[in-house]
Amino acid sequence: MRRSLMLTTGATVAMVLLALLVPMAVLLRSYALEDRLSRAALEVQATETVVSSQSEDLGAVARYLDSINRADQGIVTTVYYPPSTQHPDGLVVGPNDTPEDARVRQARRTGQARIDDLDGGAQFLVPVSLGGVGARAEETPVIRVEVREAAFPSPVHRAWLVLALLGLIVFAAALFLADRLGRSFVEPIRSLAARAQHIGTTAPSVPLPAEGPPEVQDLAAALDRLVVRIEALLERERESVADLSHRLRTPVTALRLGIDHLDDPEAKARLHDDVDRLQAMVDDVVREARRGQREGLVAHADGVATLVERSRFWEPLAQDQERPFTITAPDHPIPVRAASEDLCAMLDVLLDNAFTHTPEGTALRVLITPRAGGGLELVVEDDGPGMPPGLDVAARGSSGAGSTGLGLSIARRTALASGGGLEIERSGTGGARVRVGLGSPE
Repeated sequence: MRRSLMLTTGATVAMVLLALLVPMAVLLRSYALEDRLSRAALEVQATETVVSSQSEDLGAVARYLDSINRADQGIVTTVYYPPSTQHPDGLVVGPNDTPEDARVRQARRTGQARIDDLDGGAQFLVPVSLGGVGARAEETPVIRVEVREAAFPSPVHRAWLVLALLGLIVFAAALFLADRLGRSFVEPIRSLAARAQHIGTTAPSVPLPAEGPPEVQDLAAALDRLVVRIEALLERERESVADLSHRLRTPVTALRLGIDHLDDPEAKARLHDDVDRLQAMVDDVVREARRGQREGLVAHADGVATLVERSRFWEPLAQDQERPFTITAPDHPIPVRAASEDLCAMLDVLLDNAFTHTPEGTALRVLITPRAGGGLELVVEDDGPGMPPGLDVAARGSSGAGSTGLGLSIARRTALASGGGLEIERSGTGGARVRVGLGSPE
């Protein structure tokens, strides 16, 4: 949003500046040319006076032309004298040594001044009557004043440079204001996003300050009310489960006391086992209900430390069965979106399958590597006979090997809940390879 606002503002301001500055630059050039034409007309009058008064002293005319042509103002004045006995080809006095052309000869012959357009300027041709008795038109000098583009740097160029700098300043100021305006919109929204990401975590919730536009403030207030409601519902659920577990423990204790008074030892033992299983189920319910309080809505753990530690738990059994057992893992933590208990249960399922369905002495390998995009990849493989053909890890209650088939299904659910997945492959030695992807908590 911030970048889009800056691009839109920049494009709009650039088009407006071009629409304003380009015509202004053209007008300045036109005004400068008109100013030079006005000064050229005045210069023609002054030069005409000098040429008519100094008709015999060409040196004075040359000195005057040198003085007025010395200033580089885009105006060049030259006097063309007609052919004479001293100068059969005519005489050119001034900085422009180009021989006279047909236009100059026409102005001398007709005795009329004229203005001609040139590339980037114009020229004045003014014949000067010397006023002598019997003077002929062919003997009339012609003043040529050329109005050219001023050399760089000129007042026009300096004005263009000022306009360009002014346009750059306006453009930069517009981008700066657009950036500040966009930031006033974006920063409150980022705060809202950060607040939303922390909903359900163990961190205490802090109300957002009222910042930004009114719409963003209303959204922040609505999010605060939603967070309060969610936290109240979670707390009510925890209290309900805790109260339920407390109520269940009382009849379970009464059952134990009643069973102790039975005379049949076998019935007593069987009922005690049933009560133990019931107690374990109640404890599991309480533990699962309190997991959100311990971990938040988004579970997370150090996948490397948890999986390596749990793999070490299985090493003594591998040594007893004379199995080569290798664990390969990075030496830095990798956070994953799963609870430590779920990671341990998943690895226990995978290793238990490997120990159960491969002969003693079969090598086992646990490989932990970082996953592209965050999280990690866990690979458990063996050198055994491999998985049964056509095994579906999503199918519950059917393993193809005589077990309940719930283990791989549980492992797959843990992987999917973390944003990853589970794949079964054949290892390089022909055994089974289970590849589990675990996503990042962020």
